[in-house]
Amino acid sequence: MLSPAHDTAFDFVDKRHGDWSQWNAHIWALAETAWREYRSAEWYVARLRAEGFTVEAGSGGMPTAFSATWSNGKGPRIMAYAEYDAVPGNCQAALPYRAPRKGLSRFAGGHTDPHSALGMGALVGALAAKAAMETHGIEGTIRFMGEPAEKVRGSKPIHAAKGYYDGLDAIISFHPFYMLPYCNTCRWDTHCGPYYAAIYEFLCDAPETWLKHAAKGPIPAAHTSARAPGANDAVVAMYTLSKMMRDHMLPHTGTWTLNETILASGQATADNLAAQMAQIMFAARTPDRAMLDSIYAVLDRNAESAALAAHCRWRRHWVSKSRPGLANHALAEITYRNFERAGPPRFGAEAIEVAQAIQKELELEPMARPFIPEIEELISPQEAERKVRATIPSWQTHYTSDDYTDMTWHAPSVRFYVGRATLKAPQGFAYPDWVMNALGGIPATIDPTVATAARTIAGTMLDLMTDGPALARAKAEFADRLAAAGDDVKPWCDYAPPLDFPWPDYVETPRGREWWIPATAEDRALGRE
Repeated sequence: MLSPAHDTAFDFVDKRHGDWSQWNAHIWALAETAWREYRSAEWYVARLRAEGFTVEAGSGGMPTAFSATWSNGKGPRIMAYAEYDAVPGNCQAALPYRAPRKGLSRFAGGHTDPHSALGMGALVGALAAKAAMETHGIEGTIRFMGEPAEKVRGSKPIHAAKGYYDGLDAIISFHPFYMLPYCNTCRWDTHCGPYYAAIYEFLCDAPETWLKHAAKGPIPAAHTSARAPGANDAVVAMYTLSKMMRDHMLPHTGTWTLNETILASGQATADNLAAQMAQIMFAARTPDRAMLDSIYAVLDRNAESAALAAHCRWRRHWVSKSRPGLANHALAEITYRNFERAGPPRFGAEAIEVAQAIQKELELEPMARPFIPEIEELISPQEAERKVRATIPSWQTHYTSDDYTDMTWHAPSVRFYVGRATLKAPQGFAYPDWVMNALGGIPATIDPTVATAARTIAGTMLDLMTDGPALARAKAEFADRLAAAGDDVKPWCDYAPPLDFPWPDYVETPRGREWWIPATAEDRALGRE
């Protein structure tokens, strides 16, 4: 049964649906990418202040982060948080066909998971809990953090190192469903693993010394002179070496990954000039830290070799060092109980019409029930754990990646997932990426996810504020797990926020606001205007 406080919170979610649906659509449409979420963070700061929170903008020295607090007297300090970073190359309109958002390149940012719904579900949940606390005189404090750059596990290691998670009694982490069996459930034992990301920078700042005796005139870079390979060649060599070495770095078990992206290249024309600077970022996800250290030892050697071959010097800049997750069964049980109270999301007739329109667009026979059934079903944390453990090695302690894990070392923490609209696929068919991106921005298909998340978060917050013994069990378990973890419990972050790199961004031009890659006739044609 719901308590009067839970009733108040759940009613808040329902009554404010029109407001938060518009808020969510706004953040989704901004689709700002890692470390450049200026307008999204500005919106959250203004909204939280309007709702009565005290807000520190730019927390941890990060312009797109924030830390907000609202208190109703003495009592537990419970935290939730927003993410709002999108992913370059996923620009999609809230339409049932492939089209970038109006006026933008299809290579612009877009919400994939979507973090827009992640942040909104948490915000609405916190506001609903606040409304119930005010109505029923429940004492306690709600902390709400703004966490940019999750796609590179950016802000949470920095917030952790700077003490923003210290002194909390519990932390609630929500994510829209993205892989089975983590749909409408909580993590149990197997939490996300550790992560490193680093930018390798190559600088060719003395090209004239490449072949001193090959110059044939007073101009160092004459067309007839030998040219230093330069920074582009160094990045190509680094990329190739690392691809080649990947198969030899770690065994093919443990679900580790190593991914790369070229952040910058060139700084030279097509003339006889050596490229002066180029940057490539490598990100690794593994079950444990020893694997990460092994990977980056190889990457360092590759960078040194590539730099020597291309007549460059090299530097490594850390983007993230993020710890693995720490489980808390007691808090997972409290959260799942509220999940049961809230019920799984329900996708009605309007959502079905959207799904069928997408299937028709892709020349599929529209299905009467187009969504996979799991998005409207609960699965217990224990059963989800059993299914995960059946697919990974017995020695593996952590699985997949997300930076909520840094929070788990500072207070009892829960990680839960809510179903999002996901289409059934005919045998042998794979939906293109734009489909999930569109479903994450169309209110009929994403609002049910936000609503369920908000109810679950609000109910969990209220239980933690009012049920002292339950919170005490979560804190006792946290203390035991922290003690068992040994010495490596402090934040790994030993670097400044990596803000001053060429992260993809929107720019203001005479044509208006656009992605740094301009829209083309091909992009405009996709819009069917």
